[in-house]
Amino acid sequence: MSVFMDLNLSFSEDRSQLQSLVEMAAHLGFSTVAINYVFEPTAKKKQEIPVPKPINELMDQLPIVQGRSRPIRVLNRLTVVMSDSSHFRPNAAEYRRFDLLAVHPTTEKLFHSACMLYDVDIICVSVTEKLPFFFKRAPVNGAGERGVVFELCYSAAIRDSTLRRYTIANALTLMESCRGKNVIVSSAAEKALELRGPYDATNLGLLFGLSDADAKEAVSSTCRSVLLHAETRKTASGIIYTMKSCSQQEETPESEPCEAPAAKRPHLAE
Repeated sequence: MSVFMDLNLSFSEDRSQLQSLVEMAAHLGFSTVAINYVFEPTAKKKQEIPVPKPINELMDQLPIVQGRSRPIRVLNRLTVVMSDSSHFRPNAAEYRRFDLLAVHPTTEKLFHSACMLYDVDIICVSVTEKLPFFFKRAPVNGAGERGVVFELCYSAAIRDSTLRRYTIANALTLMESCRGKNVIVSSAAEKALELRGPYDATNLGLLFGLSDADAKEAVSSTCRSVLLHAETRKTASGIIYTMKSCSQQEETPESEPCEAPAAKRPHLAE
């Protein structure tokens, strides 16, 4: 059975609205969602990168995924809207607070840099205006080789007919370069009514120019690749991974050190 994901649920200060979004996503069958914090720097004044709120402060209890016996997984994501190269700070410690990192470039030069240079997981494609540039195959292929994916969001197409035209036109332009590979379909929903189920999102992918197989992967396996890429982005190319050691028991004479699993214990040759 496929594991479906929606990696873009818009963050809201309204706790009840955000809770209804997550509950609706679980009801529709999404196993994993990401709450998206949008950061749009401006040259007029210095702005602070938002701090993600712990999920236990937003929700008392995570809802159970429809058709499964486990609660929904909720991640935090940061999207940086870039109109200048200085808006993205590669070594910013604030980025490490988020599980996923995305950029939304607004110029061709920034799009090229995002594809070839920036250490991010997702590149957002504009759906609210006509693109001022064309997607070139070289940077698009370069992003795919680096494990970076492109994101198409459909909630804007639901709200307005003009935005619907922009969404479809920009999506078809992207498909001419990427051939439907390395693309995810997300909602960017602000309200629960703007969410659509995984199979409805797959049908929207067909409208965006994806094939049947690519449309299904856009809400499942490709999203999983994004999560794996985000994990390796935080490590040394996926070679080194840090984790907490087993907690020590209370210091009593009876306490003993944690033993390694049997499979990992050294075996002495007789």
